[in-house]
Amino acid sequence: MTQRLTILGLESSCDDTAAAVVRREMDGSATVMSSIVFGQTDLHSAYGGVVPEIAARAHAEKLDHCVRDALDAAEVTLADLDAVAVTAGPGLIGGVISGVMCAKGIAAATGLPLVGVNHLAGHALTPRLTDGVTYPYLMLLVSGGHCQYLIVRGPEDFTRLGGTIDDAPGEAFDKTARLLGLPQPGGPSVQAEAENGDPRRYRFPRPLLDRPDCNLSFSGLKTALMRMRDQIVAEKGGLTRQDRADLCAGFQAAVADVLSEKTRRALRIYMAENPACPTVAVAGGVAANTAIRAALETICAEAGAEFTAPPLALCTDNAAMIAYAGIERFEIGARDGMDLSARPRWPLDQSSPAMLGSGKKGAKA
Repeated sequence: MTQRLTILGLESSCDDTAAAVVRREMDGSATVMSSIVFGQTDLHSAYGGVVPEIAARAHAEKLDHCVRDALDAAEVTLADLDAVAVTAGPGLIGGVISGVMCAKGIAAATGLPLVGVNHLAGHALTPRLTDGVTYPYLMLLVSGGHCQYLIVRGPEDFTRLGGTIDDAPGEAFDKTARLLGLPQPGGPSVQAEAENGDPRRYRFPRPLLDRPDCNLSFSGLKTALMRMRDQIVAEKGGLTRQDRADLCAGFQAAVADVLSEKTRRALRIYMAENPACPTVAVAGGVAANTAIRAALETICAEAGAEFTAPPLALCTDNAAMIAYAGIERFEIGARDGMDLSARPRWPLDQSSPAMLGSGKKGAKA
């Protein structure tokens, strides 16, 4: 570390408009001076999911207010900043464009350097912000839109060991909640129901455990739950509250079992590198699920690795992680110009083949 850095971060890749100020001292310690998030749950609740056009318009309306509030909360001005960092992808393109254009405007008006950040790198580097984790570490990014195992060796050095070939776990939780008439977001709703359920009453498949790799699949698990729900309704004429709780408990147990076994396999690969301080970090909204977190902690304890998970506010989408990732990129000399593009697709591991297909806009993941 050669200097103290204070960076403004912007995040608008999905349905949260966020701005934050993060400062890192010369000794490497980092402080989140402010973190402002404007959610859009009410705007999308009637549609059963995020509507990209509505999200983009909301970002455009809220970003400047979010920046002002973040600066005020941090008690700094634009003149106190060393750079502005912004999510440049992947994400819903309208939202990403909103953030990138706002950051370009700030950079053009102030002369501040501009640093584009991969949204997934923001999540992957969060354990360094919150816990000072040293490289290399194993990262499980598990959220509504993403699920992958990464060995993180540097701010731009990621090796993907495996990931989902279809739905992400958070997406499967959301779809399960809709199938059972539970409110969105689905993760907390399903977990709350599962607490009163019997995970052994309905046995669901554990997808891809018959394969030796670290890849995952959750689409079939969701379909299995739908079929079980339909069978119960056909036999009984409807679902009781206990039926619903047991379905949630069985589904959650299946997800936890799959993530546990795949984490065990990823750990074996990671531990072969003989890291000095073996650490497994988990981030993303699904990291807040207590049953899944407990299962992962057990796996790490068995392997002799530390387990860490950022606070919930920094697990879900936020701008503090973007500001911090911007600091790490800034320190290695990364700068972007006014030609910085918004990218709907942007894999962290550029050398591995795409898992979810590819098209004119590049690999999805």
